[in-house]
Amino acid sequence: MRGLPRRDWLALAAINGFSAIAMGAFAAHAVKDPKAAEWIRTGAQYAFCHTMATFASAALMGMGAPRARFAPAFFLTGSVIFAGTLYAMAFGAPRWLGAVTPVGGVLFLIGWAWLAVSARDLDRSS
Repeated sequence: MRGLPRRDWLALAAINGFSAIAMGAFAAHAVKDPKAAEWIRTGAQYAFCHTMATFASAALMGMGAPRARFAPAFFLTGSVIFAGTLYAMAFGAPRWLGAVTPVGGVLFLIGWAWLAVSARDLDRSS
């Protein structure tokens, strides 16, 4: 199994970061419903955090941890599901969609665990 090239993960991370900042600004300045604004802020915060995690994955890849190339798939897919469901509910989607949000959280956890395992590759290269 082969992951995407590092440059592709970095481009997707940048798009995710852009979206997170845009949605956070939108929540702060244009959303009047406090619950909707909170959902958007939470989604944006988690998405941005996992943008940075994707950049960390790329750094580990460059430092000699090749298995780190799989973590961005978990981080970015988790961002789409976690933040996406919160954004959708803020824009009027049914509340039952909130039951899907934790799937994104689980993907975040898998990504972090995978990144921790990947970091162990660095010991082998020293």
